Amino acid sequence: MKLPKDKIAIVERHNKVVFDCGDSVIKVFNGNKPAADILNEALNLARADQAGIDVPELLEVGRTGANWAIATKKVEGKTLRQLINEDPDVERMADFVELELHIHAHKNALLNRQKDKYTRMINSLGDDVINEATRYELLMRLDGMPNHNKVCHGDFVPSNIIVREDGSMCVCDWAHATQGNGGADCATTYLHLMLGGETEIAEKYLRTYCERQGCSMAYIQSWMSIVAAAELARGRVVEQDYLLSMVDVVDYY
Repeated sequence: MKLPKDKIAIVERHNKVVFDCGDSVIKVFNGNKPAADILNEALNLARADQAGIDVPELLEVGRTGANWAIATKKVEGKTLRQLINEDPDVERMADFVELELHIHAHKNALLNRQKDKYTRMINSLGDDVINEATRYELLMRLDGMPNHNKVCHGDFVPSNIIVREDGSMCVCDWAHATQGNGGADCATTYLHLMLGGETEIAEKYLRTYCERQGCSMAYIQSWMSIVAAAELARGRVVEQDYLLSMVDVVDYY
């Protein structure tokens, strides 16, 4: 895969750089990113598209130099995060939650199963992070959670939503997608907002989601320890103390 000379870096993270290449967007991963992860992200994107969700069109998966890359067709618009920052007084929470519920209304039986993924991630945590008793309690709680097969994005945050001029919204970055329980997806979004220091927005999001979905906040909170443990498995060193405080086996019911 060849990167154009006039490319513009629009997002930089510790493991990737996203370039605006005119008609396309190319996400270039560092050399330490396993090929299986990149191919799985591209496959998730294709399966979300297959399910009927508005996502960027997948163009190519390949290498640029020594690094793997994913190319998608560019979606014109601004991210929801940009719009919130530009005009924080505009109410956007209802649309944000409705979009997530719209995603949850879709299914694709070929996506990885959420419970299987969380089980692997919790089991990957060593005793230096959580002890064996806590790990066992987390796995028992996970096993007892309701089994659903909804499409779950896994990283549903404003920066991953592109709003076009006509108001329609496209959802990108499907690296963590699974089929499973929408409550877990909600808990993950809440946790990511909290980790970003957006406490007020996180609490408003949680209330709105529960109202629109018709579930209790206690039900979403019962997922918190599980998704916090999953985030620990991603090696979030900076946020480790906060995540450990969330890994609590208290019964919320």
